[in-house]
Parts: sequence; C-alpha cells; structure tokens
Amino acid sequence: MSGPNRVTSRRLADGREIIYVDEPGTHERLAVDERPAEERVTSGELRWDALVGDWVVIAGHRQNRVLLPPKDECPLCAHGVGSAPSEIPEDDYQVVVFENRFPSYSSESSGVEAPDPRGLFGTRPAEGRCEVVCFTSDHDSAFKNLPLPRVRTVIDTWADRTRVLGARPEVEHVFCFENRGPEIGVSLHHPHGQIYAYPYIPQRSQQLLDRAEAHLAATGRLLGADLLEAERADGSRVVVSGTHWTAYVPFAARWPLEVHLAPHRDVPDLDALDDDERDELAVVYRDLLRRLDRYHVAADGSPVAMPYISAWQQAPSKRGRDASRLHLQLMSVLRGPGKLKYLAGSESGVGGWINDVPPERTAARLREVAE
Repeated sequence: MSGPNRVTSRRLADGREIIYVDEPGTHERLAVDERPAEERVTSGELRWDALVGDWVVIAGHRQNRVLLPPKDECPLCAHGVGSAPSEIPEDDYQVVVFENRFPSYSSESSGVEAPDPRGLFGTRPAEGRCEVVCFTSDHDSAFKNLPLPRVRTVIDTWADRTRVLGARPEVEHVFCFENRGPEIGVSLHHPHGQIYAYPYIPQRSQQLLDRAEAHLAATGRLLGADLLEAERADGSRVVVSGTHWTAYVPFAARWPLEVHLAPHRDVPDLDALDDDERDELAVVYRDLLRRLDRYHVAADGSPVAMPYISAWQQAPSKRGRDASRLHLQLMSVLRGPGKLKYLAGSESGVGGWINDVPPERTAARLREVAE
C-alpha cells in the first residue's frame, strides 16, 4: 500500500478475506469474526452472448442479498451495532475492504468450462473477485463528508487493490466504482463502493480500448490526452482546472449529469499516480461530489441529494496499457428534482443515446455551485 497506511489482512468466519486500511496511529486490528462458520457462497457461471460477442454472468444466489435494511440491521456498520451480524468484526474502522458475500465473480465458482464449437452457448467459470470497500464506519456519513486524509486513504486503497487484483493470473480488468442512492439501485445505504476484478474485458471497456488503440495507431498520440487537451483549450465545459487534474463535462455527454476527471499526466491506472497527484485528486474529487448535491434545488429551496455512479476507467490489467489513459466518469440519472433519466427504448433497445441536457449548461451549473 502506498504511503504510511497500516494494512491488516484477516479472515472472516467463512474464510473470506477482510483488509483493514488505517492511517498512522491506529490500534492494531485483532477482532475475530464470532459468527458461526458457514459454507462460503460461490460465484456462478459466465455465458457467451453470441449476438453481441460478450459475456454475461449468471449469479442466481445474488437474489438473496439484503436490500436496504434499517440502520440497526446494517451489515456494514461496526460490530455490535443492531440486531444483525456485521461483516466487520471491529468496533470501529477507517477503510475496510472485504470479499463480497454474494459475489458475481470469485476464486470459487460453480461454473464449468464448456466451449461451444458452434460459438453459441459457451460457458466458463465466473472466476475473479468482487470486493466491498467501506469508506467509514459512520453509517450516516457520505464520501463527500470524509476528511481529506480519509479520502486519500481511499485513493491509496483503490490504487493498491488495482495492482494486487490486476496481478492475479485470471484477472483481465479491474473496475473501482461507487453507486450512491436508491435511484441507482444500491442495496445498502452505508457509504461504500465496490471493486470488480473481471476474468475478461467487459464490452464498454473493450470499446474504450479499441478506440484508444485505433487513435494511437493513426496519430501516435493517446486519445485521452488529445480529448483532455481539446476540452481545456475550448474551456466551455471545464468545471475544475488544477495543477494535476481537470474536470470537464464531455462534449458528447450521454447522461443528464456527466463529468470526466482526468490527470494531466499520461497514466494507465490509479496505481501509477504519484503522491502529488493523489493529494490533489482527494481535494478535487471531494469538491465535485459536494457540487453534485448543490446542483438541483427542490421547490422549497433545499438542495437535492444527487444519486450517482462514480466509475474509474482504467487500462486493462494485461494488455492495451500503452494506449489506455486513466479517467473518472461521474454520472447521474437525475435530470431534475423528481425526474429520472430512464434508459428506455432508444438507449436500451439499440444503444442510441439521447441527452436532454446540453453539456455546456451542465458545466455552467457545476461551476456556479462551487463552494
């Protein structure tokens, strides 16, 4: 782990790994998971979608997940809180990573390797890893409310897990993300994100890689760098411009609110960021999240909490790294107070996106709501 953080790896009752990431001066993590040992849930299988040339994971066990429990039954709160057993044995914590109890991908899969010579119904084990990242033990907090040292600890955690998971032989792509808000589909209110380590490159990530490699072959330059340079030169969609990072609304934004945050230096993933870049990222990223919650105003004048997906687009773990360039994609389905952007016929049926909100207007509003 980068920096002075203390990293402690332990095991839960069913054998899953739990990792505590603590800032200097924190007591050692020695608590034991006292829940009865139970059989570990395995992941399902990958099935080949021949129509689009992509894999779909079938994971029926995920239907049994806890859905938006009350605070006193939250499985991410510190041990001893409420009537439901916690996933985290300690009485308090800073940043915690643990293997998902109901994984889409894991090292133990019930799927089988069964290629179809016709190229139609092939299957394979859903190998990989799904991790939960808890940002704080405070159930009522949010990422935007974390102190800057904690934000930096989360960034270091993302970077370290990117490196460790990407080195696993079965992993092709590592995706760090946060879903916030019931409108997005979260199953737990506690402030947390996730990391998926895929045994293949998912379709959108493959599209990003294909475009990046084609641009590099044609121009000798990185597509992400050229886009960043063009957005900074235009300026109309730039939201924040720092020493190491620029946030902008993309020229062809698909979502009612979409912001890209890109480093000025060409880096393939979070692990490649240096200390100065990570320090500024903590400031700028938290600033963006705070702006989101001032973007919409209700009829009574109160701010509207913005549901969002925060998605780190990184280079694949083992190929295409010379063409790929790190950026964050921050997006929301909320186009106005009480108004959601539904992926209806055009988007879901044929992938033809329609955005009702001009990107320049979005950028202007994000600049307007700066602290």
